[in-house]
Amino acid sequence: MNHLKTFVLLAVLTALFAGLGYLIGGKTGMLIALLFAGGMNLFSYWNADKIVLRMYRAQPVDENHPNAVVRNYVADVRQMAAAAGMPQPQVAIIPNDQPNAFATGRNPQNAAVCATTGLLDMLTRDEVRGVMAHELAHVKNRDTLTMTVTATIAGAIAALANFALFFGGGDDRERPGGLIGTLALMILAPMAAGLVQMAISRAREYEADRVGAEIAGDPHALASALQKIEAYAKRIHNPTAERNPASGQLFIINPLAGKGADNLFSTHPATGNRVRALMELGTKMGMRPRAFVEPVPPRAPATPTTTGVPTTPTTPRGPWG
Repeated sequence: MNHLKTFVLLAVLTALFAGLGYLIGGKTGMLIALLFAGGMNLFSYWNADKIVLRMYRAQPVDENHPNAVVRNYVADVRQMAAAAGMPQPQVAIIPNDQPNAFATGRNPQNAAVCATTGLLDMLTRDEVRGVMAHELAHVKNRDTLTMTVTATIAGAIAALANFALFFGGGDDRERPGGLIGTLALMILAPMAAGLVQMAISRAREYEADRVGAEIAGDPHALASALQKIEAYAKRIHNPTAERNPASGQLFIINPLAGKGADNLFSTHPATGNRVRALMELGTKMGMRPRAFVEPVPPRAPATPTTTGVPTTPTTPRGPWG
């Protein structure tokens, strides 16, 4: 169902682009916008993993790490990737107190999965496995490619709107609705494209939850992890994400601690909806529900982390703090 939803939304986005392109720029304008957006996103597709890993100061780790928690983390990722029939991804940790994780890379052969030090410190091993299985599912489903295609079309729509704004379109007499109709399309089309893009992102998160739960073999562990991560994200800042809010959609839970509602303007589904879906999956697998344990308040900054990686500053440095 999530694959079908993604296909339908991509079709809607493509139809929106084609219609807007023809009305505003004709065939030539539509082609120019597509090439422009495609070139920008092709560069991002090949280089985004290096950019985001550098941005978050990700540190590659392996089975020889001196800390047992990190060794277990690496071993679990490698075991689950092998069991899922996937190439072994690069495994890294991010020095950040907020428990979270993301995957990046243009394809399964060039992928990296990252967990924050907060994730390894505050969640149980089973919960960490569930989270990283979700990230492996993103890699397996080639969600990076899907979102790149989505961004290309959405970017082309925005480029067409800007093209019409600054250079005008064809003869007003040839446009349905005339100048007013074209102006309305210039404003509304990019907004509609953004909403569709967010809807596709939410669909991919649901699908990664499902596939990740199957990879780890424990939907309840992932459900528990999602609840804990969301609770901590509301208490612990992620300064890098606050300075670069566009990167927030990479994480398993919004690092900016956004609204809890599963609404049109969210790149992540509501955590409650994700938890219910995972619990239903666990029931189908014959598993007994586990009780959710309320996270304890964040520890004092002076408390050393179990990973041995320096923690992030406690003072927010983002645009809102």
